[in-house]
Amino acid sequence: MRIRSLLMLAVAVALAGGAHAAPIPYPPAAPGPVVEDYYGTRVADPYRWLEELDSPATRAWVEAERRLSEDYLASRPGRRAIRDRLAQLYGFEYIGTPFRAGGRLFYTRGGGRLGQPQLLMRAGREGEPLVALDPNALSADNHLAVVGFVPSPDGHLLAYGVSVSGSDWADWHVRDLDSGRDLPDVLRHTKYYRPVFAHDGRGLYYSAFPAPPAGQELTTPDRDNAIWYHALGTPAEADVRLLALPGHPDWQYLPSITDDGRWLVVTAGEGEVGDKNLENVYALDLDHPGSAPVTLAGGFAAAFLYVGSGEGRVFLLTSLDAPRGRIVAIDPARDAVGAWHEVIGEGADAIAFKEGNVVHARGHFVVETMHDAANRVTIYREDGAKVRDLALPGAGTVSGLEANGLDDDIYYTFSSLIAPPTVYRYAFADAAATLYSAPAVAYDAEAFEQRQVFYTGRDGTRIPMLLACRKGLRLDGRNPVLLYGYGGFANAVLPSFSESRIPWLEMGGVYAIANIRGGGEYGEAWHRAGTLEHKQTVFDDFAAAAQWLVKSRYTTRERLAIYGRSNGGLLVGASVTQHPELFGAAVAGVGVLDMLRFDRYGQGAGWTGDYGSPQDPAQFPALYAYSPVHRVRKGTRYPPTLIITGDHDTRVHPMHSFKFAAAMQAAQAGPAPVLLVLEGSSGHAGGKTQSQAIEQNADLYAFLVDALKVRPRSR
Repeated sequence: MRIRSLLMLAVAVALAGGAHAAPIPYPPAAPGPVVEDYYGTRVADPYRWLEELDSPATRAWVEAERRLSEDYLASRPGRRAIRDRLAQLYGFEYIGTPFRAGGRLFYTRGGGRLGQPQLLMRAGREGEPLVALDPNALSADNHLAVVGFVPSPDGHLLAYGVSVSGSDWADWHVRDLDSGRDLPDVLRHTKYYRPVFAHDGRGLYYSAFPAPPAGQELTTPDRDNAIWYHALGTPAEADVRLLALPGHPDWQYLPSITDDGRWLVVTAGEGEVGDKNLENVYALDLDHPGSAPVTLAGGFAAAFLYVGSGEGRVFLLTSLDAPRGRIVAIDPARDAVGAWHEVIGEGADAIAFKEGNVVHARGHFVVETMHDAANRVTIYREDGAKVRDLALPGAGTVSGLEANGLDDDIYYTFSSLIAPPTVYRYAFADAAATLYSAPAVAYDAEAFEQRQVFYTGRDGTRIPMLLACRKGLRLDGRNPVLLYGYGGFANAVLPSFSESRIPWLEMGGVYAIANIRGGGEYGEAWHRAGTLEHKQTVFDDFAAAAQWLVKSRYTTRERLAIYGRSNGGLLVGASVTQHPELFGAAVAGVGVLDMLRFDRYGQGAGWTGDYGSPQDPAQFPALYAYSPVHRVRKGTRYPPTLIITGDHDTRVHPMHSFKFAAAMQAAQAGPAPVLLVLEGSSGHAGGKTQSQAIEQNADLYAFLVDALKVRPRSR
């Protein structure tokens, strides 16, 4: 560890000087004449031309921006050392949470020299591990990324999704695991939702969109989704459309299948399922093909999530009359619409509405809840009686829970901000959890600590904040701090591990997560407090976190950076345009930044549940008031700002980042850089390979260390 410490010390020394002393010659972006009238308010859109991704003018400007940012970031002293340290950290071998099908156990293995994790399989728990699928063999340059695995019930077939360069578009292939060969069957034009095998393994149910026009994959709105059935061995043209409710082209459908194979449970959302936390639920009786769907929940009255089945009943997690979540049961063959039977009532802690947060196996429910932004896990009998709380190593995140009704054990992964992902097995018969696999990591976890503090929002609300730092951190106002936030769509940001964070901590940096409203840390009420006309609350909560960090002498304004991606990119964009004086640097990744045009592309129309619609005169004023693209003010001294997008991001159109970067560069009155980074072969979540993650994070941390003038600290 001494060698690594000296390495990071050298990086910090090299970067101590700060390199943004002179104005940067940005590529010219001529403002256009576009002005639109929104209900009596005239709004200029001078960079509308950047929405045309394939126009010669846009291509030339983007290429010039790419060269500028690449040259700038590559020249940051110490970037190479950061990159080399990241390569060491990403090299540790790990396994993903195992899952079972038939008599086989499956798990991913990543790290080492693998660009993407392999999928391994073994007979039972002790069989010899064999490679079921190696994503690295699909393409020479790893531009084909595997985005999911679905085994058949008997474990002999595997459906796997393939994305090009991280795009949300995925095609699902089917592999015969006994021969190791792919079948000719391919499910095309899917996004977001995994297919499910029929109970007999002879076909798959899947959710798909019409094929986008060639060259318009990034811009085509998500419409006309439907549920289809594909019988293996038949041409795709013979696939049968099972569900697409007429008159609702904006609805999308997530398929699930009951353990006995009788019911296809379909969760429907207005837009992407889960975006609004308001869903309908339908059941298709597979024993009676062609019969009308049975409505289990209608009217988009609450959040619903399928969590299992048993004895003819379908189990759902819902927020109906329970903003923190409860589990209900319904029999599609006998019960009327909405005839819920409560199984587990609402508790003091919230359940996040994500797959894997509630699983059903062997007559038990395993339920993840959130207590002050960290997971707890409780086991219940099927009658709702509590069995026990699962003992966890500390405050952290549990992930990977997946089971079916016949499994006699479950696997899960625990991690925290400083503890790497470690896999455990819980056996129902033994009522005990045992260590299954722990990674050997290239850092000293004992050198760091995770803290939780609480601060007060502008309106007096108590808000949690998670911190990771070196042990013995001195509160002298000299520490560089990277403050992360999200604040939307009921997504809770819990203390999970990322190896990319370790170099920052080794250099004396503090990593902070503000668990602001708009997320789901305390249930649906916490979420709704940061939506629609209350969205400004999210930005106020984040600003209050920054002010608390300075007031509590963790840092100073000059050494405080903010970071967020997607809706978190919006958070950064709104924060830096509203409070440029609060921050020493800002990084906005794949952000939603034009709040008057977001609904016109890709998945954007589905986000109106959180944001509101610019087409609604009553909702327009709030959107316009914080829209980052429209809040940029010429003559403002903005902090060093890094704006990141992906060239294959089909979820948040790159035009958001293009327009924001052009506006910020034109308005910048000070010498601090405003850089646009277009990540190649990357989608909404960044690059899918290990090498891409290393390079992209090297850029991020080299930019931050340079911008904040990070200097070595005594230990």
